[in-house]
Amino acid sequence: MRLLVVGAGSTGGYFGGRLAQAGRDVTFLVRPKRAAQLRENGLVIVSPHGNATLHPNMIAANTLDGPYNAVLLTVKGFHLDAALDDIMPAIGPETMILPVLNGMQHMDTLARRFSPRNLVGCVLKVATVLEDDGRIVQLTPLQELAYGELDGTRSSRVLALDEFMRGAAIGARLSDTIGREMWEKWILLAALGAITCLMRGTIGEIEACPGGKGFALGLLDEVVTVVRTVGVPPSDVFVTSAQGQLSAKGSAFASSMFRDVQRGRPTEVENIIGDLVRRGTKAEIAMPLLFAAYTHLSLYQSKVGTTA
Repeated sequence: MRLLVVGAGSTGGYFGGRLAQAGRDVTFLVRPKRAAQLRENGLVIVSPHGNATLHPNMIAANTLDGPYNAVLLTVKGFHLDAALDDIMPAIGPETMILPVLNGMQHMDTLARRFSPRNLVGCVLKVATVLEDDGRIVQLTPLQELAYGELDGTRSSRVLALDEFMRGAAIGARLSDTIGREMWEKWILLAALGAITCLMRGTIGEIEACPGGKGFALGLLDEVVTVVRTVGVPPSDVFVTSAQGQLSAKGSAFASSMFRDVQRGRPTEVENIIGDLVRRGTKAEIAMPLLFAAYTHLSLYQSKVGTTA
């Protein structure tokens, strides 16, 4: 199986790098600036699971050599349209596109641009950052990559993908309920991002403040209400777990959006929070806390732009 990883940033670089380290056939599609950095320093991973410096296969968009079996799409939401132009030659009728973008809007975009047949559901859980010097630093031991056919079937192609992925220590697993898992991930990302970015602190710091726990749980409830109305309802087990995660005493839990804000970088506010707000507004759902976070981050975004 040939895998094309689109982007060699904090997520694509980490998971693609680990697969390449395990001997899998992996090629990275990268922009010239990142390609030059990788040629000079290698793909450097700093991780609780072991550090690595790799020299990966790379390719430019104008030299793509035909369809791949699978494409791991790891770009930021605001770079999606440009990436889709780049990957056109890599997509054949049976190519599996595994998008690990945040939110759900990208699924509609991909289905329109290619074919629903090309889409495979994917949920990635990892805390990594791309440092200014090009290193990918994994912040916690958590790493999980779930994937599956959107209709829950175990097709021959997804079983082959599972065999390919399980060869690397990346927490890979095949899911029969990937659609629900994608919506559940969006719930956690939107709630965590809104809570930490609006309050400018970690979950533990917010919980320690007067009204902090009530604020966090109230915002989570708004997000869950929207998803139960417009998407695939989360399981009760997930909601209980999310409540605990978002109100835990002393927790250092924070969103990647919050880390981007701390570094003055663009955020995926439109994909993670804006799209959810628009769906909730259309369904006439009251969500004052979520809307406040969206307005706050929209102001921030207007100042930093979308250049990454």
